[in-house]
Amino acid sequence: MTTSTIRGEAHAALITAPGSGQGKSMVTAALARLHRNAGRRVRVFKHGPDYLDPMVQEVASGQPVYQLHPWMTGEEECRWRLAEAARDADLILVEGSMGLFDGDPSSADLAILAGLPALPVIDAWGMAQTFGAVAQGLANYHPKLAIHEVIANRVGSPGHGRLLAESMPAGLSLLGAIPRHAAMTIPDRHLGLVQAGELAGLDAQLDAAAAVLKEAGLDRLPARVTLEAEAPEPPPRLLEGVRIAVARDDAFAFLYRANLDLLEAMGAELAFFSPLADDSLPACDALWLPGGYPELHAARLAANVPMRTAIRAHHAAGRPILAECGGLMACVETLVDGEGQAHEMLGLLTGTARMAGKLTALGLQFLTTARGELRGHTYHHSRLETAAEPLGRTRKLAGSEAEPVYREGSLTASYFHGYFPSAPEVVAALFRGEPLTPTAKTGESP
Repeated sequence: MTTSTIRGEAHAALITAPGSGQGKSMVTAALARLHRNAGRRVRVFKHGPDYLDPMVQEVASGQPVYQLHPWMTGEEECRWRLAEAARDADLILVEGSMGLFDGDPSSADLAILAGLPALPVIDAWGMAQTFGAVAQGLANYHPKLAIHEVIANRVGSPGHGRLLAESMPAGLSLLGAIPRHAAMTIPDRHLGLVQAGELAGLDAQLDAAAAVLKEAGLDRLPARVTLEAEAPEPPPRLLEGVRIAVARDDAFAFLYRANLDLLEAMGAELAFFSPLADDSLPACDALWLPGGYPELHAARLAANVPMRTAIRAHHAAGRPILAECGGLMACVETLVDGEGQAHEMLGLLTGTARMAGKLTALGLQFLTTARGELRGHTYHHSRLETAAEPLGRTRKLAGSEAEPVYREGSLTASYFHGYFPSAPEVVAALFRGEPLTPTAKTGESP
């Protein structure tokens, strides 16, 4: 098959920061809402593996949000998604992860790859003229990265803002100084921001945040860029006629849009259901229990006996189940929540999932199989206590072994979150219930 070239032009910027906690997520959301309210079509993307920030960005922009990561999603996919968006969007915002140069590949690497200018958000709390030095350091650190202006966040007063503007070195300017304001704060919990669906009044808060940014002079559009890429080949129709039940509610919500898109592009029919509220599974050939917060809803999950019975029957019938992270926690015998309370779970995998009170695993990983290399990540605050022997293990980018992958009958379960488009044949095998044999691999992933 021949590929076609996609080309588009749009105003675009990568919203970044010197580090985590500077406010870039809320600034990105407020910018998206500000320009959306002005009648512009806004698309937002997120650098790296993140489920929670995109939920807020979707509400802010009114458009779907996809992940971009040169390793996990691939360089070609990064270029294609941006070029495709630029065909229709007036404004493209990419929310970075951690600090601008943190990680490999970093947010800066994505900006350079895509040809996007970076727009740092710098928390100005407790700073005056040093603000300019921080901005200059970010702008001069990498010769291929374009930074022309910065945003000051949590500014104490108009006078404070003037000091920050005066501190800017030649070649850099202050786009705007955002005052400290309640509308610019979203609560978080142990895995990141609180899920957008749990935030009452989020729309009104985003409108208020947009007004704060407009008052601060941030209603000016960033530079216009041209984005070009080759359109990808369509995936093979390996799931034609397969109906997959997908858990989606407050306990199971960590779903990449690209994963859902791939399943449908391969021919699958998706049927969403709630393990919290429903008493039966939809008619299905396979079941997907994604990540989320089962520990916050363990009592309701345990009390929903009809649903537990339905999922156990699905497993007993030999129909495939994929359980990722929170899904794995739901599949063990017992879940001990953050308060130390034990709750009965599905019992498809021997053992106990126990909240640890701290981060227990974090990072990009991959699972190498005879059918391909499935890329993704891990991020959890619980530990699994089990006598079960894993089928295999994922590996970190440095090559060391990481998350166990368990196979119990038709169940495949791991703390590992896979990015499905990285290995369509692996994903199809999981949902068709075909053997999946992880293969040993040493050294770094290509």
